Amino acid sequence: MGLLLRVALLLTIVCVSVRVYLEMARTDAPALRTTWTGRVGLEKREGKDEELPKQQHRKVHRWRIELQPWAKQSHSLEDEAKRFLRYITTPQVSCMSPHVDPDGGWAVCLDPKYSLTHKMQQKHCRVYSFGLGPNTRNVEQYLATSGCKVHIFDPSLKELHQQRSEMWLHRLSVDWRDPHPAVIAQRQNTKKLATILNDFGHRQVDVLKADMESAEWKILENLILEGVLDFVGQLLLEIHLHWAGFEVAGDDPSVVRFWFSLLKELEHANFRLFHVHSDRALPQIFLHKNILNASSAYTLAWVNTRWTGG
Repeated sequence: MGLLLRVALLLTIVCVSVRVYLEMARTDAPALRTTWTGRVGLEKREGKDEELPKQQHRKVHRWRIELQPWAKQSHSLEDEAKRFLRYITTPQVSCMSPHVDPDGGWAVCLDPKYSLTHKMQQKHCRVYSFGLGPNTRNVEQYLATSGCKVHIFDPSLKELHQQRSEMWLHRLSVDWRDPHPAVIAQRQNTKKLATILNDFGHRQVDVLKADMESAEWKILENLILEGVLDFVGQLLLEIHLHWAGFEVAGDDPSVVRFWFSLLKELEHANFRLFHVHSDRALPQIFLHKNILNASSAYTLAWVNTRWTGG
């Protein structure tokens, strides 16, 4: 009897093990098939089924930028500031035909070796301008009268959209994040640039101008991480140096290293600095200090040297 009981117990254990294995196999197989089928189905709904073999070429969003090495082993603010200020005050390419706004130092490059002039002649260029607070629109007016479709984004407008002086004005501004889904739609006055482009049905922007009153560092980081700069021809940006900027953390040397790393990312994305203007009328404050006679604000302009805008 003892032997029979042991044999029966062994058979029971074997049967249970086989049944568990079969149940797991039945559960896993459909899940794998569903995952693959769902992926193909999504591609077909978006009209991208023909692109499936090219998936390895798709741009993948990055989580963080690559920080540049420290300027020197000392990690001092002065060393980081010297490197940063030298970088932003040294043009990397020459523009034979810049159009410079005498009031604010903004500039666009009309050099024939870049595509903007040709697209203006074809009346096929697009301009996005983002601003907070007082901001001149001389460059926008010039581009609007020269064949460009100019979109001004101003969250203080009373109407959602209006047309004025050959330019479109929108009650909206750019941010480094989209609003929370729970926010009431009427109050969603800021969005990421990628979202705005998608909402407007625009694939690219020939000139992007932004004066975001210290939000520019996080916005620039978002443009880099999401690869949006690939769809921009020229970038005009006012940077503010009197404090770290919104949601930029770290001690002073780390902040400047972060700023410098962002600008080096622009270089890696084929952008080259062609114009710099410092407002000497503003206080000479650099992270709450007077360092190297630096202005608290600089207007910079880059051109995408590989931009065709096709």
